[in-house]
Amino acid sequence: MTDKRWKKLGQSLIDYSLGIRPGEKLMIAMYEVESYPLALAAYEACIKAGGYPQIQFMSEALKHKVLLYGNEEQISWVPEIEAYGMEWADCYLALRGAFNLNECFDIPAEKLAKYQKAMGVISGLRWQKTRWALVRVPNERFAQQANVSYEYMMDMFFDACSIDWAEHVAYWQSMADILDRGSHLQVIGEETDFSFDYGGKKWIVGDNKINIPDGEINVAPIWDTVEGTISFDLPATIGGKIIHNLKLRFEKGIVVEVEAEDNLDFVKQIIASDACSNRCGEFAFGTNPFVNVCTTDILIDEKIAGTIHMALGRPYDEAYYSSIHWDIIKGMRNGGKVFIDGKCIYENGEFLISPNSF
Repeated sequence: MTDKRWKKLGQSLIDYSLGIRPGEKLMIAMYEVESYPLALAAYEACIKAGGYPQIQFMSEALKHKVLLYGNEEQISWVPEIEAYGMEWADCYLALRGAFNLNECFDIPAEKLAKYQKAMGVISGLRWQKTRWALVRVPNERFAQQANVSYEYMMDMFFDACSIDWAEHVAYWQSMADILDRGSHLQVIGEETDFSFDYGGKKWIVGDNKINIPDGEINVAPIWDTVEGTISFDLPATIGGKIIHNLKLRFEKGIVVEVEAEDNLDFVKQIIASDACSNRCGEFAFGTNPFVNVCTTDILIDEKIAGTIHMALGRPYDEAYYSSIHWDIIKGMRNGGKVFIDGKCIYENGEFLISPNSF
């Protein structure tokens, strides 16, 4: 029997996250077969809202076939139908089912980087042309990846998606309003001394309308002020590759040094994807209280309360363009501190500020 919570979430995606209006066209990208219950629920809700939904199917296994047997032109191909879909659709909903992170174990880093760059073009069109939302849909494999039971994972996912958004967003907005008063941020922690200016830019609160489950407070740094070193204790993932103990060093806004335990060549190729992929496009605090285990998945892990993350590449404020937007997560409950204009406002994964304290 289908879990009734899928139908409730599908309705929320259409009515709240995307706000589908009569006559609007919706492209639903269904990744992996396990995302079908949510695809069906969203499709039904869209029809009832007067919309025109279409579903496309995608899979890591299909990607693997292209990378394994395709020539260079096929691997670098930007799919025309998918690109057209971004022009056709008013809204785009990606239901990204979990997959085997080792599916592409036998693919050289150079091929993966070329494929990732091509898919980045589609991602850029999604940002530019549609109202969009992304959902990471958990399954048995996802639970195994996180070293928890399937029941625990599903409860965590649905709880994280269905918190009292009005109450939590109001509190997070009060934190964002305080951060807006500052202009310079510094992170201090193990193997980390990282800083940037952001004066004049607004901190944005994630309210479950774009990334689901949501829960973050983010800003786009003034890119050429980013300086220093930041190390990431949580696994980084992109393009089906896992990178452990990644460390980045910035000078004048550019990544000038990269260290990692594994897949280092792949990381360097991703960072060299285009002229702006070596910049920091986002910095954020994770704030969702129900996301409490590391799943080795960006869309979930970046929301863990007590973490921070930064993204290489394209910023949300569109100050410049890059084909990538790669979020990388760092735990802060082991003594990490964040300072705004020299004052400590965050320590051991907790905010130390209140509306009248800064």
